[in-house]
Amino acid sequence: MPGTKPRAALAMDPKAADAVLKPAVRRRLGEVVELAEPVLSDFTTAAASRVLPGVELLITGWGCPPLDAAVLAQAPRLRAVAHTAGSVRGHLTEECWARGIEVSTAAAANAAPVAEYTLAMILLANKRVLPAARAYRQQRSRDDWLLPDPQLGNYRRTVGILSASLVGRRVIELLRAHELRILLYDPYVGEAEAAALGVAKAGLAELFAASDVVSVHTPLLAATRHLVSGEMLALLRDGATLINTARGAVVDQEALTEELRGGRIRAVLDVTDPEVPPVDDPLWECENALLTPHLAGSQGNELDRLAESALQEVRRWAAGEGFAHAVRPEQKELLA
Repeated sequence: MPGTKPRAALAMDPKAADAVLKPAVRRRLGEVVELAEPVLSDFTTAAASRVLPGVELLITGWGCPPLDAAVLAQAPRLRAVAHTAGSVRGHLTEECWARGIEVSTAAAANAAPVAEYTLAMILLANKRVLPAARAYRQQRSRDDWLLPDPQLGNYRRTVGILSASLVGRRVIELLRAHELRILLYDPYVGEAEAAALGVAKAGLAELFAASDVVSVHTPLLAATRHLVSGEMLALLRDGATLINTARGAVVDQEALTEELRGGRIRAVLDVTDPEVPPVDDPLWECENALLTPHLAGSQGNELDRLAESALQEVRRWAAGEGFAHAVRPEQKELLA
C-alpha cells in the first residue's frame, strides 16, 4: 500500500539497545519505520518467530546473533540490515551476502572516538606523561624542570600507522595538525594515495625500525594474526611505544609481554588477546604498559553519534535512497 512504512525490528543485546537507541531515538525511528517489539537477542524464541516473518529491515547492534540460513528462512521479506556499531563480521553470514541483503554500518561514526583516543595516547607517549607522572608521585619532588633529552617530546617525531582503515585514516587526519612525520604500512595503498593522505609508505620492518610510536589499526584476518610479531617488536627503537586499539590478536602478546618485561619499550593496549587477560597474566604487572578496558570505542555520550548515524541510514533506506555507509560484498573479507 502506498505510504506504508517498512516494518523493522531491533536485534541486539537489550542493554545495547537501551544504551544506544534511547526512547527519543526510537520515537524518531518510528516516524520512518514500523518498529516491532520486543528487542530480539535470540532468534530461536517465540517472539522472534512472531516478528521475523514480517520484517524488512533489521537494526542490529552489539550482541546480535548470527543471521544464518535458519534465521533468514524465518525472514523472507528481510531486505536490509542497519548496524548501530562497527564490525558486522560477528552476525553477517555468507547467506546474507548471497541473498543480496543491503548492509550498513556505523563504523565511520565509531572510528571518531577511537581516533581521538589514539591521538591522545600518541601525544602523551612521546611526552612520556605517564611514566613521568608515576615518578613524580613516587618522589614528590623533581630534579630538574628543563629536560633536554632529544627523545622526549612531539616535535618531528615519527609515528607509524598500521593500516589505512577507517580509524587509521582518521588518525592520520588528526595528526596533520602536529609537526610529526607519519609512516604508513598498508599493502592496499599505493604511492599516489599515500601522498594524497600526506604520509610516506613504508615496509613493515622499515616502519617498526623508524617509528617512535607504532599505532595498530589493522583488522584481524588470517593474514594479520600476529602481524606485530616478536621480530617486528625487536626492531622498535629503545623507548618506543606500541599502541593497539584494533584487535588483540594482531599482536603476538607473548612476545610483547617479554619485550615489556625487559623494559625496553612501552605499550598502550586498549585490546588484548584474550579480551581480558587472566588475572595472573604477567602483562598486568608491566608498569610500562597502560591497559584500558576497550575504552577507545564509543562510550557515554559518544553512543549518541552511533544512534544518529543509524537513524540517518534508516531514513535514507526507507526513502529509497540507499545507505550512505553501505558495506559491499567485495569488502567482506577485509572487515574488522
